[in-house]
Amino acid sequence: MTVTLVAATVQQRAVLDQLLQLYLYEFSHPDGPDVGDDGRYPYPYLDRYWYEPGRYPFLIRADGALAGFALIIDRDLVEADATGHDVAEFFVLNKLRHRHIGESAARAAFDAFPGHWWVEVHQANAPAQRFWWEVIRRYTRGAFEERARPGDEGGVCFTFVVPQRPETPWL
Repeated sequence: MTVTLVAATVQQRAVLDQLLQLYLYEFSHPDGPDVGDDGRYPYPYLDRYWYEPGRYPFLIRADGALAGFALIIDRDLVEADATGHDVAEFFVLNKLRHRHIGESAARAAFDAFPGHWWVEVHQANAPAQRFWWEVIRRYTRGAFEERARPGDEGGVCFTFVVPQRPETPWL
């Protein structure tokens, strides 16, 4: 299966917004977000991905078909004076999970942005904690740190560094 991470254009904003609704629905546990009067879950940052520097929206495709999305941000948007990148949101459609699509997309994101990385996972999302631990462990060959996510009892934060790779002249 061919997995690609494709920069989402502003014309694809509605597609990304619809996928965000599915993603946010998965957090509709007692501590999750409330649905608005319009029947949608709010995500106040989406429009910023097309005009605010340091935000990168991607669609995930598997064999050309829509499979999910990844929202990557520069870490200084979360923590002043930090350098590197952060997985703000990441989602693969339920029926496509456990097929290495998420791992392939995550690897593509890491490869695209060398430097320090932070992946923070909420305590209520145990499947995502396992997913990221496995993906990052394999990607870094164990060279990562795991610590408690600040202010989130049971949440985790994975940190690691992606080295700058020399450009490949034949590509």
